[in-house]
Amino acid sequence: MTKKTITFAFEKETKNSVRYKEVPEPGQAPVVGSIYVQKWFAGSSKELSVSIEKKD
Repeated sequence: MTKKTITFAFEKETKNSVRYKEVPEPGQAPVVGSIYVQKWFAGSSKELSVSIEKKD
């Protein structure tokens, strides 16, 4: 199994959600790109961290 933690930075706020853009590690391509998180969960967070696990 491979596990990776991806950091996302605030990009913009929409009606019911907040869009975050991936901050890739230097020299690497983005894994996910952008994600939308519902406002009730995101609150006023300017940065999120998401763990993703690949099962071989």
